[in-house]
Amino acid sequence: MQAVVCHEFGPLTDLKIEETAIPSIKDNEVLIDVEAAGVNFPDALIVQGLYQLQPDTPFTPGCEVAGVVVKTGSKVSHLTPGQRVVGVCQIGGYAEQVAINAAQVLPLPDFINVEEAAALITAHATAHHALKQRANLQSGETLVVTGAAGGTGLAAVQIGKAMGARVIAVCSSEEKLALARQHGADEGINYTQEDLKESVKKLTNGNGADVCYECVGGDSFDAMSRAMGWGGRLLVVGFASGKIPKLPVNLTLVKGYAVVGVFWGVFTQKSPQVFAQNMQELMQWYQQEKVKVVIDKQFSLTDAAQALQYMTDRKVMGKVILKP
Repeated sequence: MQAVVCHEFGPLTDLKIEETAIPSIKDNEVLIDVEAAGVNFPDALIVQGLYQLQPDTPFTPGCEVAGVVVKTGSKVSHLTPGQRVVGVCQIGGYAEQVAINAAQVLPLPDFINVEEAAALITAHATAHHALKQRANLQSGETLVVTGAAGGTGLAAVQIGKAMGARVIAVCSSEEKLALARQHGADEGINYTQEDLKESVKKLTNGNGADVCYECVGGDSFDAMSRAMGWGGRLLVVGFASGKIPKLPVNLTLVKGYAVVGVFWGVFTQKSPQVFAQNMQELMQWYQQEKVKVVIDKQFSLTDAAQALQYMTDRKVMGKVILKP
């Protein structure tokens, strides 16, 4: 089969498309024919050796797929060959076939196609877990979403609205803000033209944000650490800017807010039942059109490096997927 292979940590351009062996499966795993794979920031970070997970090389990146079950292990009872599914894996998804722990594979309802299913998992499920389990977002609270036109930021906008929050989107252009408003944002801040901290204070009558979904890092995190309200929850989701910030912890004391880490990949492994429940709710919201998948571009498997570069350049509006 064909797969994208990283032989050593380094530039995205070093990725190669190669013929590799079809993965063998363990008793608790399933083999999936990949019909679409989502492209995510962690994939790029892993390839460059900048992520928390550093697998042995060579390896195939890719953490979310949609496709059809080919084979099941002897201990797998809830999935059968020929079944349409979505699956989450730390690595291995940028390939024609992938072996995944069956606990992290879910049946795919007929009302969603494989392209949108592959784009729904990581971005929307991360935002859902962050806002529901980590932030305990309540109806009527004010949610600030940075990077609000990217895959996971746009998902947070949608899910925040579905949970009854007032959503303030933060983006780098008017075009991106328009997309965020189209998907439910009540207010928008263009941080290239406005001071982020002062704008948040103004839009909240000086009270600050109840919850911030912060996936940019750098200056964005610095501003939001000063724009949180009393009892707020500042969610650390990612660092799309490439800069990991430092927190002045005295701010958490005097402003009485919590800084909460969000590591969805580990959550799916440690709490597979809660993950499955979250996905069921997400699928219901998708069917009810409370959440939508916005696919910016599709790339072929052979163009995986270009797809990752397009995303890391922060040009994407929505999600990018690969099609084997």
